[in-house]
Order: sequence, then structure tokens, then C-alpha cells
Amino acid sequence: MNGKQLKNSILQWAIQGKLVPQDPNDEPASVLLDKIRQEKERLIKEKNIKRDKNASIIYRGEDNSYYEKILATGEVKCIDEEIPFEIPKGWEWCRLNDLALYRKGPFGSSLTKSMFVPKNDQSVKVYEQKNAIQKDFRLGDYYISKEKFEAMQSFIVKPNDIIVSCAGTIGETYLLPLDAPVGIINQALMRVTLFDLSMAEYWQMYFAYMLLNEAQMKGAGSAIKNIPPFEYLKAVLVPVPPLSEQTRLVERYNLLLSLIAKYESEADKLNCLNLNIYDKLKKSVLQEAIQGKLVQQIAEEGTAQELLEQIKEEKKQLVKEGKLKKSALNDSVIFRGDDNKYCEKIGKSVQCIDEEIPFEIPENWVWVRLGTIVDFSKSQSLPSSSIKESTWVLDLEDIEKNSGKLLQKKRMKDVLSKSDKHIFYKGNVLYSKLRPYLNKVIIADEDGACTTEILAFDFGYIYNKYAQLFLMSPFFVDYATADSYGIKMPRLGSKRGNSALIPLPPLKEQQRIVAQIEKLFEQLH
Repeated sequence: MNGKQLKNSILQWAIQGKLVPQDPNDEPASVLLDKIRQEKERLIKEKNIKRDKNASIIYRGEDNSYYEKILATGEVKCIDEEIPFEIPKGWEWCRLNDLALYRKGPFGSSLTKSMFVPKNDQSVKVYEQKNAIQKDFRLGDYYISKEKFEAMQSFIVKPNDIIVSCAGTIGETYLLPLDAPVGIINQALMRVTLFDLSMAEYWQMYFAYMLLNEAQMKGAGSAIKNIPPFEYLKAVLVPVPPLSEQTRLVERYNLLLSLIAKYESEADKLNCLNLNIYDKLKKSVLQEAIQGKLVQQIAEEGTAQELLEQIKEEKKQLVKEGKLKKSALNDSVIFRGDDNKYCEKIGKSVQCIDEEIPFEIPENWVWVRLGTIVDFSKSQSLPSSSIKESTWVLDLEDIEKNSGKLLQKKRMKDVLSKSDKHIFYKGNVLYSKLRPYLNKVIIADEDGACTTEILAFDFGYIYNKYAQLFLMSPFFVDYATADSYGIKMPRLGSKRGNSALIPLPPLKEQQRIVAQIEKLFEQLH
């Protein structure tokens, strides 16, 4: 249960009389409602308010059913079906309209920015939604002239009135303190003037419950975008506790709210920790994998050097067929010298690269420059006009960051872009060179075309899933991020991409590593 759910449950217990014990010595709520009716009569006689034709008294009959008597007509009707839950002895039901006067802010054309004036001794404050949301009457810089104020008397708000936010963040209530200036409400507020101010805190608590209940009736996941219509509001049933119990309820509720805030904060930290743990475990697994620590080495599986020889022979054949330049055979060869240091041979040049080697790898593995296997500087391009409508076209936003998953597939007929595309084939590893920290790498499950910000790699004799995992490992992501060029749109350049070191296991071990990672990631979920 999260903090919001816990708060809602406590609110419901409070409204149903289950949050604090009842005290038989409390003056019953019927006395409080009688006082409110007397106050309304006084205001009617003084012509401060009009008589409400729908004013009523709700009571329980001898048959234990609930009845409502309309005071103006004497009409009585059973309202059992309206009663949402049982209330304790000493409590009473009434309509929301019996407790207060309600007024929504003026229509838009009645109060516009052109009517505002600078703050001075003659100006009058315009209360805004943020006053209700942030519970602070001092916020806001809008004022109107005294002449405009006189013309908007029906929207006056004063100390001891409650203002309610009515749009966007709705239902936030604020009882204006005694030092708040008289003003008017704007379009996003509702004014509530209670007949008995002693009920203010309970009324605010119940109003929050009422809006919650309205949201639940609309369906799971729904949100209330506006305060319900006045006619609905006025008819809402309110369970009224004795005044003394209201005080105890509010005190207990406020105490629990402070505890809920702490609970919510700790729950957020726990959720964040859980998310971070998954991310850290995933990164740790990938790092262990490329260091040869995830699965055991098996001598019968041969060595990665044998795999490199296969790649070299394939290149020789491609040179012979004219598909590669002869210079492609001048690849880097990384080996361990007699002094146990790592050296790199390019052509006839030999250089010690011990300082570049980031970690130790098993004896049957080898270090290779990424450019020995694939080429960051070469991609097959095609104009958009030459791409068939049915062709899969991949863009950066189609790839989920950090997961290696495809979010969506689009066809050329659905794409508006007219720029050139890189061509890729089924089984290619597709790597986003733009913002490498987003870690967007997938394997193509069919032929297609992609934005030129994505590079298509054919890893040949190397297992494409192992290549994908390496490109997504913390080691390579950190390397690519640190060596990117460009501030706003950082990219991994061809030279730095080809220079990256990749730890290469034998092919069968690559396959076992991938199988183990997939198994572990499934368990992490």
C-alpha cells in the first residue's frame, strides 16, 4: 500500500466514525445541526441570504429507515438507498448545502488581466488557485480597483471563508486566516462560507473524502478535472459527528498525515532503491560477463585466437574477391609478450598497450580492437526515394534505452522523413552512436533501413547477441560516453569507435554467456 492509498483509507475510516472511539458524553450532532438551522434563520430574517427551498432534515424513523423531510413543503421520503454506510450513534446525516454557502468564481469575461491594477492603498486583492494549493494568502500579484470590487460583490472573500481550487489541481482547500485581506476569488476558485465555523476543519476533511469518492465512482485510474456541478455538490450527503468528536477526528487525522508523509518518503526511497538495485545488478552481470567471470571456461571449446584466424581468413577471401581493400589486412593484433605485457602490432610497428587494458581476461580469450571486426566509418546508405513502402524504417525513438528492446516498428509508407538511410540486414547489430549514454542497441529481426545516427554492424563469426551485450556493458557505455564529441548532441566518432577494445571469448563460450545472462535477467524481473 502506497502513501496515497493509506491516506485514502484513513480518510474513509474517519468519515465512517472508525478512526477514534465515540464518547457517550459528547453533545450529539443533532444539537449542532439545530444551531446551524437557527443561524440560517437569523441570516434569512436579516436578508443576508435567501431561504433554500430544498432545505431538509434527515432522521431515522421507528422502522429504522432513513427519511428526509423538506422543510418548505413538509414532504417526507425514504432515502435508505442513498445512505452509503452506517454511522455511529450520536452522528447525523445532512446535505452539504445545509452546512455552508457556496459560490464559484466569475466567468472568464467578467475578470480579465486587462482589469488588473498595480498594488496600492486603493486596490483589492484577487485570490488565485495557488493561494488554495499552497495555503498562503500572501501569494499572487493581481489586484483590481475599488470600483471594480464594488461591481463584483458576489465574489467577495474574507477571513474565515474557505477557498477551494476548482480546476487542474482540484479540491485543495484553505481557510483564510484572520489577517488575510478582503478580496475576490478568480475563475479557478470556489468560496465556501460555513454557517458554523467550528466545523471548518471537519468540513475540509470531508470535502477531500467526497472528491476521492467521486473519482472512485468514475472508475479506476480516473481523475477529477473539475469540481462537480453545484447541484450535485449541494445534494451530497454528509455524515456529521458531534462537535467534540470532530475535534478528536481532525487531531488524529492530522497526526496520521504527518506519519503518512514520513511513510511516503521512505516508500519512495525504497522504490528508488529497488529500481537502482535492478539497474546495478544488471550492470554488474554484464561487467562480470565481459570479464569472463560469469561462466566457466571449457578447454574443449578452443580459444578466441582460433576465432580471430577465421575472421582473418574471411577478410583475405573478401580482398581476393575485390570486396575489401588490401589495407584491411593490416589489422591490429594484440598479444602478450614474454614479459607478460600486452603489446599491439599494426603492420611492422609494435607498441606496448598495457596501460590501455582495463581488466584481466581468461587465458583462452583475446583483446581485439572493435575496428578489426566491424567498421564504424562505413555504412551502406540509400536515398529515401529508393526504399520500398513496406520496408521497416528504424528511428532512435523506436529503441528503448538500456534494455535492448524495440518499442515500435514503422514502415516506410508511415514515415515522413526524406533523408538518406542506412541499410541493415536481419541479424545485424544496430547501434545508436548519438548520445551513447542512452545505451540503445538492438538486433535486427528483419531487413530494413534506419536513420544515419544508427550504425549497422555485421559481426560475422562473432555471436551477435554477445556483441550486443558488449556494446551495452558499463565498460563500453562509459568508454563511448567519455570519448564522444559534441556538447548538445554527443556522438561516438568513427576513430574512437574502431579503437575500442573488446574482450573476445571463444564462440561457444559467447553463446553460454548470453544464455546465462538471459536467464539471470529473467530472474531479476
